[in-house]
Amino acid sequence: MSGRWIAAIAAVMFTVVAGSAAAIEVKPFDPKPWLEDLAQMRQAFSDKYVNFEWAVFERQADMSGLFADTQKRVETASNDADARAAFDRLLRRIGDGHLELQWPKSGATKLAAAIDACTNYDPANGGALVAALAQCYVSLDTPQSAIFPAGVITLGQRRVGVIKIAEFDPSATPVLCREALAALSIPAEKPCNDTCSARIDAWAQVRMNEDFIGQIEALKAARIDALLVDVAGNGGGTEWSAAAARMLTPIRLKSGGYRFMRGPHWVRKLGNLENNLRKAAESAAPEDRALLLKFADQTAQSKSDAATHCDAAPFWEGKRPACSFLAEGPVFLQSADPATLRGKSWAPLVFSPMEYQYSEGIWRGPLIVLVDSGTASASEGFAGELQDNHAALIMGEHTYGAGCGHTDGGTPTTLKNTGAVLQVPDCVALRADGSNAIGGVVPDVLVGFRRMDGPRLKAVVFLAKLPEALERVGVQAR
Repeated sequence: MSGRWIAAIAAVMFTVVAGSAAAIEVKPFDPKPWLEDLAQMRQAFSDKYVNFEWAVFERQADMSGLFADTQKRVETASNDADARAAFDRLLRRIGDGHLELQWPKSGATKLAAAIDACTNYDPANGGALVAALAQCYVSLDTPQSAIFPAGVITLGQRRVGVIKIAEFDPSATPVLCREALAALSIPAEKPCNDTCSARIDAWAQVRMNEDFIGQIEALKAARIDALLVDVAGNGGGTEWSAAAARMLTPIRLKSGGYRFMRGPHWVRKLGNLENNLRKAAESAAPEDRALLLKFADQTAQSKSDAATHCDAAPFWEGKRPACSFLAEGPVFLQSADPATLRGKSWAPLVFSPMEYQYSEGIWRGPLIVLVDSGTASASEGFAGELQDNHAALIMGEHTYGAGCGHTDGGTPTTLKNTGAVLQVPDCVALRADGSNAIGGVVPDVLVGFRRMDGPRLKAVVFLAKLPEALERVGVQAR
């Protein structure tokens, strides 16, 4: 082939390649849509973020500085991935476990969730076993063990019963979902809408409650001296945690109060509660009617407080507003005998544990709760309430610190350009001393867990500290 032909072919190839490159030329990154979404996030924090005051004055976060840093990172980003990373970094720096950015899912992910009703039931949702990996642990083989792994640790003549709660809802146990499908005659291969999913969750929660009671009874039959509940890595769940706590102690637990974010979300929530209380009063016995109407009046006052705005602008400058940023939630019954409320349809309205069939003090002996830095949200409420009422000894490490989360779906903000959904917590759970539960639970017996330790390493250091915990709850070496 002559040099002239080679040159001609090379010229044609260059033209084709150049044309292709021009056709697929990537547009330069435009930070403007991301900056608009960042401004929308900032406004959402002012309007909806219930822990704003805590973040500024307890966490000592420089909120204005964090948003300014994020803006700079977006302005200097090279692509969308860099900008998204800046947004995610912002939420991590604030350090609130219930601050979430839910990025749009792919079509394939949505389709899978629509077809398989059990997609959201995943063992990865729950915390891994820790106490059950201790060297002298012997598992208990019962029908309930698939949901609540349990066993006995023997130290000399002392027998410690162990039960693992991976999550305070059924989402960590796919077997419950599959059994729910069968019990409810829901075809596994057909799409399952929100109503269908709610039926599955309700059935699974009832079954979970029953299995928990069964496993406690099985451990009692094993003649244990103390009970240890492992909630390490338990990221939370439903208010079943409050019912579960009450099954584990003869002490009548008293709950802390709560505060909420002023605004339309809580106006609606409290308005619905008031209406339900007044409706329940219409058919209630005379002695109950007066109490329900009293509670309805309290709710109406809280609803009025929810509609009263308090400007968050001073927080951006590290100052407190002249008004009270949060409103006090109506607390009807902080403690109650479930036997006196059983059979009353309105009971869950005034005492949330009554959503579940439970009895106080199924276990009445020494109680230990194992926590770690992955223990969060409802599981912190579980451990904190037992600790505040001197009903259990807490051992492990300082918990995650997530506090109260999102009520009735929360107050989502969909960012107009990226489509990401920002969820900020809208309620504050209070400990017995009046502090925000987002501060986490500090154990009574500290265990030297390290951040990178896996469950087996944690089991080793846990076992070394277990004798101290047993001594603290009165189970002496024999």
